[in-house]
Amino acid sequence: MTPFKLRQAAQVLNAGGIVACPTEAVYGLSCDPLQKPAVERLLMIKNREVGKGLILVASSIEQLPAFVSLPDANREAIVQSWPGPATWLLPARSDAPEWISGQHDTIAVRITAHPAMAALCKAFGHCLVSTSANISGLPPAKSALQVQRQLGRNLDLILHAETGTSHKPTTIRDAISGKTVRG
Repeated sequence: MTPFKLRQAAQVLNAGGIVACPTEAVYGLSCDPLQKPAVERLLMIKNREVGKGLILVASSIEQLPAFVSLPDANREAIVQSWPGPATWLLPARSDAPEWISGQHDTIAVRITAHPAMAALCKAFGHCLVSTSANISGLPPAKSALQVQRQLGRNLDLILHAETGTSHKPTTIRDAISGKTVRG
């Protein structure tokens, strides 16, 4: 992915657009988590309910404090699992947007190890919404071509790169209890 494409993607995101980008296992759809209209559009494209909440992906832990707090419980396990395919449910800050947390008092977050997704977060300057690139109920897209076929006309930009080598979605764990929510 070229620096030009990353700058273009950051501009699209700043303008409230939706960008498809490869992640550890599948393509994801990303938008600015602070722009409610962008999140609402992303949810409409996916046919997903806002109450389910969304995952935030960042390139560094410094991009997360605006949304979540890192609890003392399991802090070492959380920090050591990143960057990588580990998603944690962290306590949402009281001022975190409800369109991100949904019906929950936590927000799912991950520090990505995927080079394209990490580069996109860095180019944008903070964390991004990242949810699988598919209409709810259909299999997630694993290539730019699959994204184009399923969602292309509804997206503003598709970044072309390889997905990671994971064969399943990231594990999701509760930060307080340490229990696995999705294996």
